[in-house]
Parts: sequence; C-alpha cells; structure tokens
Amino acid sequence: MFCNQCEQAAKGTGCEDFGICGKDEDVQSLQETLLYGLKGMAAYAHHARRLGKVDEAVSAFTEEALFATMTNVNFDVPSLLELVLECGKQNLRVMQMLDEAHVERYGQPAVGQVATGTRPRPGILVTGHDLLDLEHLLAQVEGTDVLVYTHGEMLPAHMYPVLKNHPHLAGHFGGAWQLQKTEFEAFGGAILATTNCILEPRESYKDRVFTTRVTAVPGGTRLRGDDFSAVIARAKALGPLPERTGPALTVGFHHSVILGAAPAILDAVAKGEVTRFFVIGGCDGAEPGRNYFSDFAKNAPATSFILTLGCGKFRILDHDYGTLLGLPRLLDMGQCNNAYGAIQVAVGLAGALQCGVNDLPLTIVLSWFEQKAVAVLLTLLHLGVKNIAVGPAAPAFLSPNVFKVLQDAYGLKLTGTDAKADMALV
Repeated sequence: MFCNQCEQAAKGTGCEDFGICGKDEDVQSLQETLLYGLKGMAAYAHHARRLGKVDEAVSAFTEEALFATMTNVNFDVPSLLELVLECGKQNLRVMQMLDEAHVERYGQPAVGQVATGTRPRPGILVTGHDLLDLEHLLAQVEGTDVLVYTHGEMLPAHMYPVLKNHPHLAGHFGGAWQLQKTEFEAFGGAILATTNCILEPRESYKDRVFTTRVTAVPGGTRLRGDDFSAVIARAKALGPLPERTGPALTVGFHHSVILGAAPAILDAVAKGEVTRFFVIGGCDGAEPGRNYFSDFAKNAPATSFILTLGCGKFRILDHDYGTLLGLPRLLDMGQCNNAYGAIQVAVGLAGALQCGVNDLPLTIVLSWFEQKAVAVLLTLLHLGVKNIAVGPAAPAFLSPNVFKVLQDAYGLKLTGTDAKADMALV
C-alpha cells in the first residue's frame, strides 16, 4: 500500500486515500477526478449490465484507468488528463447503452401527467434509480391491495409505458434525496431504496426501510436478490396510508420526444420565436447556494426552453413557466443518466442548423454534488462542450491548476451568486 515517493511513506504513514500519492496536488487532483468519474460510470454500467447491456471496451478502460491510479504508476499530468477525458468518452457509451436498454424493455417514452400524494391502501415508496427493481416489485404486488409510489429520481419511470400502465404504480411522493428523512417519516409505508442517494434512516422509520444488493444502511433490511416479499409483507402490516393529493407533475420529454418536435422548434429559432435553450439540472444538495438554480430558471426569458434532468429538477419544478410552441417551457428529460438525451438533443439541433454544439443558443448550468455528476461533466468535456457553469462551489478535488486548465480549454466556470444578474448576461 505504501510507496517510496513522498514524505508520508518516509514517515511510515502511507499515502492518503489508499494509495493516491500526495506529492503533487495536480497529479492527486486528476487521479481523484478519474476515480470519481469511474465510480459514476460504474453506477450507470451496473444498471445497463442488469438489463443485458455490456461493452468490453468499457470494461477494459475501467481496468486500465484504475491501474493508472495505483501508487507509483502515473505521476504525469498530461497522460492523466487524457485518461480523465477518455472516462468521459466511455461514460457516453455507457449512458447510451442504458438509454437503449430502458427503451427496449419499457417502451417508447411519452409525455404524461403523474399524480402525487398517496391513496388509502398499503403502500411502498421506491427511491433510487433502478427501473428493473421497480419492474420486479410491481410484478410481485399483483393480486394484492398494495400500491407502489416513486420517489426522487424514480419519477421518470412514469414516462415508460410498460411501467406507467401497471395498475399498481399509483404515482409519486416526495422530492430530492436530501429531503428523504422528513419525507420517508411522513410517508408511513414501506420504503425500498434501490441504489445510492439513501441517507442513514431515523430511528422512527428504519424498521420499514429495505435496500437492494450493495445499497445498505444501519437499521435497514438489505435484500440480496429480487425477492421483495418482505417489503410487501411490511407494507401490508403497516396498513392503509392516508389520502393525500398534490399537484400533478409532467414527465416524458425523452430526447426522442423533443427531437420529434425539432422541425417546429428549428423553424421558431429561425424566426426568433425561440431565442435560447437552457439545460438546468444535475445532482441536488442541501448546502446554501442551491436556490441559485431555481432563481436562474425563473428568470429565463419567455422565449426559451428549459431542459432539466437529475434530482436537480426538484429545485425548479415548483414554478409555472408557461408554454412555448404548444409545449411546456420546462421539459423534464428524466434521471441523471438521461443526460445522454440532453447531449442527443444538442447534437441533433446542431446538425439540423449545420453548426457546432458550441454555436447553438445553449446555456448549461449544472448543480454539482456526487460521482455521477462528475462522469456526466467529463462526457460533456470529452465532446468539447464549452462554457458550462457548475456550482454552487468548485469541486474540492480539483486543484487550482487543474481547474484553470479546464477553464482555459473549455471555458468551465462557476455559477455566480446573483442568478438574475447572470441571466442578464446570457
């Protein structure tokens, strides 16, 4: 575990972070960026693999990249930066596989309304990202009086007809992951956490929390396979939920849906009726400054479309943005992995307008939090997308020199503190 390259080894203490050499902060910064990108890509690849989609080139790159982060292997900044951008390339392929797997298994996405709240029957709240777990659960509650609700990033499940049309999928309850302690307590039924973004539960509800495979929390019950009978039994024992009704949510603006409307949109762009596209999304968080994204969206001009995805959408959903060309101005494209769809829309529009993506009237503002957000950002950089704003703060693992390299090469920048003023500069 220890190397002979730095003072830590000489002291016998070893390197921090299990082998990442701290001799050069830029080397360490790039190694950490690569590791975080790989972790995010691995989450997407795990979902794709469960749905039968794999790519040997992705697996080979993962091995090579992990090897490169070992102690005493690579202290070269240019070659590490190459690997970081290659991670973005490989993540694009992974997101493509996952998108294809979802459509092939669950049907062509469509726009629709999703009821919120709960009905007076036993209920299970499904959080996380794994649509296959949701599929298995829905199959197993058939013939019972148990209803299933989505939470957080499971909301986009309702855009796939195979899932949406299941009689036991009753609607959606709650918002982004950081609200779950309050929302899970209030829900009152059984809770199934299918992937990451699960917080350590409160004592008051941990006995009704179930997790799948590698996802686990103290006090919860971890399920190793696809048998959800224990979750269903707990929901039945807890009894009917209260009747609660909230505002309906609109989902389903998959890239295929948006590109299907491209001729009308392009015509409106040519006439000046559509002046800009904003991608406002990413991973949400609880720290101060996150209100920037909701303020930014609210100040977007009425002649613009706002594309959103990831749990960051919950920051901007609670506002009436009106319509444009007969479409809602706010277009929810889905989960964080549906960032592939935003890329497809940008590439499709650029092709139709015979220009580069960076020549489009496009502004990308991403809330920044965890590893999958890193993987998506690396994909955008691999594609050469410039002038992306991330926030509310610079990633701690990016050294000043590495951040400056990305600023100089790609125009990467931080969000400001005054959303209205920043919007006026767009």
